[in-house]
Amino acid sequence: MDTPEPTHEPTAAPVADPARERLLAEVAALPGLPGVYRYFDARGEVLYVGKARNLKKRVASYFHKDHGGTRIGHMVSRIARLETTVVRTEAEALLLENNLIKTLAPKFNILFRDDKSYPYLKISGLPDADPPTQAARFPRMAYYRGSVDRKNRYFGPYPGAWAVKETILLVQKVFRLRTCEDTVFANRSRPCLLYQIQRCSGPCVGLVSQADYALDVRNAERFLLGDSQQVIDELQQRMTACAEALDYEKAAAWRDRIAALSRVLHQQSVEASSLSASDRDVDVLAVRVSGGRACVNLAMVRGSRHLGDRAYFPAHVDEGAAMAAESPGSTEQQVLEAFIAQHYLGQPVPPLLVLSHAVDEALIEALAQQAGQRVRAVHQPREQRRIWLDMAVQGAGIALSRLLAEEGSQRERTRALAEALDIDLQDPERFRIECFDVSHTAGEATQASCVVYEDHRMQNSQYRRFNIHEVTGGDDYAAMRQVLTRRYAKVAEALSSSADAPGAARMPDLVLVDGGRGQVGVAREVFEELGLDLSLIVGVEKGEGRKVGLEELVFADGRPKVYLGHDSAALMLVAQIRDEAHRFAITGMRAKRARVRTGGSRLEDIPGVGPKKRALLLQRFGGVRGVANAGVDDLAKVDGISRELADAIYRALH
Repeated sequence: MDTPEPTHEPTAAPVADPARERLLAEVAALPGLPGVYRYFDARGEVLYVGKARNLKKRVASYFHKDHGGTRIGHMVSRIARLETTVVRTEAEALLLENNLIKTLAPKFNILFRDDKSYPYLKISGLPDADPPTQAARFPRMAYYRGSVDRKNRYFGPYPGAWAVKETILLVQKVFRLRTCEDTVFANRSRPCLLYQIQRCSGPCVGLVSQADYALDVRNAERFLLGDSQQVIDELQQRMTACAEALDYEKAAAWRDRIAALSRVLHQQSVEASSLSASDRDVDVLAVRVSGGRACVNLAMVRGSRHLGDRAYFPAHVDEGAAMAAESPGSTEQQVLEAFIAQHYLGQPVPPLLVLSHAVDEALIEALAQQAGQRVRAVHQPREQRRIWLDMAVQGAGIALSRLLAEEGSQRERTRALAEALDIDLQDPERFRIECFDVSHTAGEATQASCVVYEDHRMQNSQYRRFNIHEVTGGDDYAAMRQVLTRRYAKVAEALSSSADAPGAARMPDLVLVDGGRGQVGVAREVFEELGLDLSLIVGVEKGEGRKVGLEELVFADGRPKVYLGHDSAALMLVAQIRDEAHRFAITGMRAKRARVRTGGSRLEDIPGVGPKKRALLLQRFGGVRGVANAGVDDLAKVDGISRELADAIYRALH
């Protein structure tokens, strides 16, 4: 809205803002009930999502107080409209709030990346399968990532793949369960190397009975659930029975297993006796805040075994903490509550949470209601839980220090590049660089890439690939001309029309081109045709002998070349972005080349070949290349593939 011209009348009334008055009227009409509110700006982008025990009081506090030049004041000045949803309880408001935060990713909320793909240890192959197969009689232990079901047994979740693989190795040493695929198991004629090194009992060739193997499976499950002492007691009984029967060889084997299990438990250094049965599955959460960033370190304990930890770094910490400033609690508490609410939505919650800071009891009650079980939160633990928490706090501090050091280095590189190119940085966080590269193999499968650097880091979600059409193979100049035109034509049109279209891409502050004067000359021509600023274009030219560290920067606006120096922070940033563009282009080109050579795209277009038949073909021949190499007779042997369809498939792929 334009500012009205000043007048000389000393008692001039302020100009009313109809949109603001309408917004205040909506606030006044809100009910005093629990619910969730959402603020939007004039472009329709969500600014903030919050919950309230009393919608009317909570929302009104933003508009009836003077927030000055704070972050809250900045956000309130941008609010153009609001939406509210009334719910029955505060717990429902909490769940809805965090669902919306994860879906909408508001700028002024503390936001954790949605990463719930935790791995599990799976024991599959149920012995009660109908009809039971040989593989089903001897369940398999495997690494698994995905949704769980009731057909198999799952243990976890684990903080990372390494934790699952380490546990599998421990179980192999003690209980010797098989890890081979069912197809491999069914076709073995002699035991594999794992049997030779005593990591498998050899069920594939009948070296262990089904009853003994079932006992090993049951003991492995007990161990994973934390009942290690019961397992040791049972193994000792079997060892004693074998010794009394004078079967000393088997007794020695059981003795070795007991020793191996004891070593494992000693390495875990966990006093399971100090924990109740309900506390053997624990999540330990520690938060550290420093330098405008935060880290939440999540350590997982399952079956009384500390499985490791994983660090999480939320976005919008300053904004989210400022917005929640009117609520009780420190920034650490606000970050921890945001993590708990967002992380455990739709996730299994252990019965005990050990926390570095106290959180709102309503949050824990909402989690318990969602999980359908009792959930306790302890923030001043003792004994073993204190040891776990101290480890988690230390891990959070180390991870946060590492992050701040890396980000500080990236900020220094950004500033160094801006100074070297004499760029006036109004907002270093919004300094945007786009870099282009063209890749092909002797002119085949030409593809260009565009990678984006902003906010001092690579923005993977904004990367783009461009398939190059109607260009002579190997003509890099023509390919660069096409990709730059396609990338910036619409941006130039929006700039010339002075239209602020929602979602329109903005011009970067710097355009890097992987190449010397030739590529820069092409970029110059494109920008002149589009009426864009030539000073944005910088080419990265290989130095003498194409040695790394000797690159020079070439400018489209006529400035002389610049050599930054092999140890320059600015050159390190340029090289990082250029190498990322090259990597992204290479991977895309190779994938495209593979599709062209194997006819992958044509298999889906063959009439009569639906998803099921296509899956059968790929499974039978090991991939699209194998299908292409198969003859008509081989294709016709696949279930559901008639002779006529096999002939059609062969003709389509040749």
